[in-house]
Amino acid sequence: MELQQLRYFQVTARCEHMTKAAQELNVSQPALSKTIARLEEGLGAPLFHREGRQIRLNNFGSSFLVRVDRIFQEIEEGQRQIRDMSGLDNGIISVGISLPHILPFLLTDFLKLHTKVEIKQYQIHSKDMRGPLEQGSMDICISSSPIFGGHIEWMPLLEEEIFLSVPSNHPFADRNSISLEEVKDEIFINRFIGYEFRDLCDHFCSQAGFTANTSIELEEAGAILRLVELGAGISFTPQLSLLNKWGPNTVQLRISNPNCKRTIGIAWNKEHYLTKAAVEFRQFTVDFFRNIVSTYYHQT
Repeated sequence: MELQQLRYFQVTARCEHMTKAAQELNVSQPALSKTIARLEEGLGAPLFHREGRQIRLNNFGSSFLVRVDRIFQEIEEGQRQIRDMSGLDNGIISVGISLPHILPFLLTDFLKLHTKVEIKQYQIHSKDMRGPLEQGSMDICISSSPIFGGHIEWMPLLEEEIFLSVPSNHPFADRNSISLEEVKDEIFINRFIGYEFRDLCDHFCSQAGFTANTSIELEEAGAILRLVELGAGISFTPQLSLLNKWGPNTVQLRISNPNCKRTIGIAWNKEHYLTKAAVEFRQFTVDFFRNIVSTYYHQT
């Protein structure tokens, strides 16, 4: 059994089409078919149901693919470790984060200290982080809700307050705080249904005894606050979105009831090898959120 056979099998299993797999592997379709056939002969069992060039994994193939994926993951882990130990690169970090507003400050501060480190950054919802962490395709994830499962370690970093944003001419604008039930008849501007932050805000409203009357749904927090400024409605705003020099002229009210907060945390896979750069970034992130981040947003 050869490593090339395993790689050909892995790609073919993912594509479930001989021609597409051959194109991805940059080999001829007959050569790919012969390689798979030799692998099956060596194993003593077929790995696919064949329907012309369209193929599907059978039970043998599905079981074998789990092992093959693990083999290549271990090889990639070993390559990363050797590169890190031998100094062949200056550190590569893959980071997933669900907090786009604070990201530029975090990365800029880190790269000032580590100018030769390369960071591959992915914006990803917290609920989608577990898979990449378990697969080893991401080193570090910074999430707005806990991530559990397998060998994943999750550490809380910061309890973030959620404010209610209103226009500067709103009747409640001169208030320091408000009970959420007082705005049950207001029009809300919110994220789309299915977004983690939208689910959280809907939960806050449910705790206050009402369902928010959401007239506008948007993806971008800046656009939401701009509409609040124009008087189109009110919105929930996480504290880390209130960056210095923020444009929209809105007023942020503390919510006295219910307790509107969420916990920001950092996650990694304990079984996934982290480069020295990734370990340094993890510690830097912990220190950043605990000691530095407060200097970047308005003290409301």
